[in-house]
Amino acid sequence: MNTQKCHARVTAATLAGCTALILTVTGTTAQAHGRDLARQTLAAGDGWASQGTGTTGGSAADAAHVYTVTTWGEFRAALEAGGTAPRIIKVKGTIDANAEGCASFEADGYDFDRYLADYAPETWGMDTDLSAEPDDSQEGLRRASAADQDRAIKANVPADTTIVGIGRHAGISGASLQIKGVDNVIVRNLTFETPLDCFPQWDPTDGDTGNWNSEYDSAVVHGSTHVWLDHNTFTDGDHPDSTLPSYYGRVFQQHDGELDIVKGADYVTASWNVFTEHDKTLMIGNSDSAATAAVDRGHLKVTLHHNLFSGLVERAPRVRFGQVDTYNNHYVADASYAYSLGIGMESQLVAQYNAFTLADGVSAATVLKKWKEAPVTADHNYVNGRRTDLIAVHNAEIPGETLQSGAGWTPTLRRHVDPPRAVPAIVGHRAGAGRLR
Repeated sequence: MNTQKCHARVTAATLAGCTALILTVTGTTAQAHGRDLARQTLAAGDGWASQGTGTTGGSAADAAHVYTVTTWGEFRAALEAGGTAPRIIKVKGTIDANAEGCASFEADGYDFDRYLADYAPETWGMDTDLSAEPDDSQEGLRRASAADQDRAIKANVPADTTIVGIGRHAGISGASLQIKGVDNVIVRNLTFETPLDCFPQWDPTDGDTGNWNSEYDSAVVHGSTHVWLDHNTFTDGDHPDSTLPSYYGRVFQQHDGELDIVKGADYVTASWNVFTEHDKTLMIGNSDSAATAAVDRGHLKVTLHHNLFSGLVERAPRVRFGQVDTYNNHYVADASYAYSLGIGMESQLVAQYNAFTLADGVSAATVLKKWKEAPVTADHNYVNGRRTDLIAVHNAEIPGETLQSGAGWTPTLRRHVDPPRAVPAIVGHRAGAGRLR
């Protein structure tokens, strides 16, 4: 075989016909902490992801395991190539996991108009969910279509991997990164447009009036350790909730979360990201159940610092079980705002030195939301330029949800804490994809 005919870019043909040695993009070697973003590692003391062995991602990759990708197929191929060796994947431009559209996933016989007719409340009722519907029903065909989309848009990230955007306009659209059961992953400098669930399920028993339930987060950290997500932008992009239609009197919800950290995940730092234009944004711990508690208790150690949370409704984050440190973040709330920080089952949330910019009519009492009895530390925070005791104002205005002060631990993994009054300008200037220095 003539190896000189193999392309540096990862393609299906490359994987089929070239050796691992030829599956390379760049032969240069950069210093681990030099200007090459792909070789940079998380600094010591920078949040929970620096605990223990720290987070170095694929910085040790040799030249044969450095890939540049410009399509979704190339991206998935690079994730699968090279066995267990450290790897660096450089994303150039925006790659789209759903470039062919939702129709490409539809099972034969699936018809959304017929689905709506078959399960309309006046036909189906509101007392029975659709879980027992047979495979040849419209719900069964919806399940098959959803399974096809699931296989197509999810990408499993291996251990010892760095994924980095090249330049100011790199991104991944319509995909769900699965950082699942692995250690040592870095994701930086990418704009993620939230995947659009093509086949939400109608559940008439969800709430008093039923609900459309959707799948797919832009990124999921599931049972993984030492993960650093830095200088990314998470957004609904061209498909904000305001553009979604309604059926049966409920919004046809096609989005789930932007980032979930669940199932015993541990030692995660999310820094200098932008989370915007979304409803259920960032969840840490996904259930109150006993089975979930057995997995999550003692884990879910997460640091969030210098992130911008703007144009969101809720969960920035909502926390169960974890020791979560949120400091130097900027929260910008408009009229659609519900809350920022959710205090859930056995959570130990510390929220300090953050800045909140709230629109007229949005009360500082709603910044914190109590879901379960759990202590919280929330001091040195500023709301609209004024130092505000978030717990005191919450308890004064929402007496039925009295919060306990004092999370029971003190964060130590902070490299630098900025004055909260300066946070809006600092974060506004530096957070998000395309702004790495």
